[in-house]
Amino acid sequence: MAVTYMTAEGLQKLKEELQRLEAVERPRVIAAIAEARDKGDLSENAEYDAAKEEQGMLESKIAQLKGRIMDARIIDRNSVSTDEVQILTKVRVRVKKTGAEKTYQLVTEGEANIAEGKIAVTTPIAKGLMGKHVGETAQVQVPAGIMEFEILDISL
Repeated sequence: MAVTYMTAEGLQKLKEELQRLEAVERPRVIAAIAEARDKGDLSENAEYDAAKEEQGMLESKIAQLKGRIMDARIIDRNSVSTDEVQILTKVRVRVKKTGAEKTYQLVTEGEANIAEGKIAVTTPIAKGLMGKHVGETAQVQVPAGIMEFEILDISL
């Protein structure tokens, strides 16, 4: 797995999700398998097959979360500068074509939430804004073509 950079809050959310999967979901699935097994012939038992498939997907998700937690590297908010656009900064931009102003916070993939204005650093817009300073223009290749953003402000 690749190193994943995240905030302490993001890591805490992953740990809470892992705890929930192991403490709540795993016992529920095990109980469903046991109940289906008690119904008789396993070769023609659709409930048993479904429960086993759910168990496989759950264990895969648990393993994936454990891997992400192990490979996580915490980003200290205090070390983030507002001199240039980077992960954890909020950037207020003006779309050159329309004049509309937007504010984005660049976050890790696991913390992205477009409704809250949080975009993953791996998105085309975030990649185009990274490293830019106030007053600069970023040209970003998006599916609809090239968009130009003027950097108005960078904050935390």
